[in-house]
Parts: sequence; C-alpha cells; structure tokens
Amino acid sequence: MKTTATAVVAVLLRGVLGMVFLVAAAGKLANPEEFARTIANYQLLPVALVNLPAIVLPWLELVVGMLLIAGVRLRAAATVAALLLGIFTLALISALVRGLDIHCGCFSQTAAERIGWGRVLEDVLLLAAALLLAWWAPQQWTLEQYLQQQRQ
Repeated sequence: MKTTATAVVAVLLRGVLGMVFLVAAAGKLANPEEFARTIANYQLLPVALVNLPAIVLPWLELVVGMLLIAGVRLRAAATVAALLLGIFTLALISALVRGLDIHCGCFSQTAAERIGWGRVLEDVLLLAAALLLAWWAPQQWTLEQYLQQQRQ
C-alpha cells in the first residue's frame, strides 16, 4: 500500500477505536452506580471490589480514546485498548458460558444491549484492530508527528 493509503487506514482504525472508547466512557461516567451494578452482574469480582473498576475503567477508556484519536503514544494506547478489549471479551464469554442473561455494560444503560455471541464477535474485531495498531503504530497524521515536526 502507498504511504497515503496506509495513513488513511491507520486514521480510520484510530478513529473508530477511539470513538468506541470515548462513547463507552461517557455512558459510564454519566452513571457510575449503574456501571458498578453492571460489573457486579458479571459475577466475576467480590461485591466489595466492584467499585474500584467502576471508578477507574471509564477514566481509562476516556484517556485511551483521546490518545488513539490524537495519535499520541499510539503503541501504548493501542496496547491498553487491546488489553481492555481482551478482558471484556473474556468476561463476555464467561457470562455466556455460565448462562447469565445480563446487559453488556458496553455503553450507557439507556443503550444497553444484552450479551450475546454477536457482541463477542464485535469485540474480537475491535481487539484485532487494537492489536494491529499496537504492532504497526504508524506515526503519519498523528499529533505526535506534528509536534515532532514543530520542534525541528
């Protein structure tokens, strides 16, 4: 692929992943109590430990989303995105295998979707995109590239 074509693909991947993380963070930050209940519904953590991820994860998603869109510390941001998506995918599979009928907790509760294998497939595709960006980490058309050029 030409350099311009690869840059376009990278920007599209960064944009899609970044927006997914920003929208997910916004819904959770708007209603942290509901997000804590959603985490508890997965039955993977003791109830006493549910509040910590309910507080930390939305802020982490927000930062990762902004970094991906801006193209700052792209490899690190994409690696964290892949880690979060991998954990969430495993949690989804675990809930499905155990027969839980719960909302996925992906975005806001008003847009809540029940867990299912379709959601697992979506997350696997997002995970693949994050892993590709983490491995590839192209610097074209990123804020980081722009700032480096300004320093020269």
